[in-house]
Amino acid sequence: MPIKTILWPTDLSTHSKKALVQVVSLSQKYNAKVIVLYTSVDLCSYFPAYGNYPSQDRLNNFRDWEVEKARATLNDICDNELKSCPALVIRLAQGDPAETILEFANKEKADLIIMSSHGLGFEKRGGTPKSIGSVTDKVIKNSSVPVQIVPLD
Repeated sequence: MPIKTILWPTDLSTHSKKALVQVVSLSQKYNAKVIVLYTSVDLCSYFPAYGNYPSQDRLNNFRDWEVEKARATLNDICDNELKSCPALVIRLAQGDPAETILEFANKEKADLIIMSSHGLGFEKRGGTPKSIGSVTDKVIKNSSVPVQIVPLD
């Protein structure tokens, strides 16, 4: 199977970065383009039940701050960890992480998705992994392209 495009979705957690070794290795082996995808959560969808508080302006300011922080972090990762990849593209999106990953895999014609078994949610809770994370699970079950999972250890 030829691999021309690899999608690496990340939530910027330590666990999601464990996939970097595989991303670099396979991008070099197949001379593949790497699309780095970060998805921010749409906070506006959480607040209507509470009377639309906080204000739309505050939510927009927070979203803009988050996107700029993510962009800076992703640029740093690309400059330091992915610099040996043949081609890199950074994509920032907003919405449900699993749905966004699946959408971008189709839109960008990815041949492979590489992601870690767990992300930020697991980092925050701690503990021992008994199964894969919810985003990873949803991507595996619904992806039209192969998904390579990088375990925590």
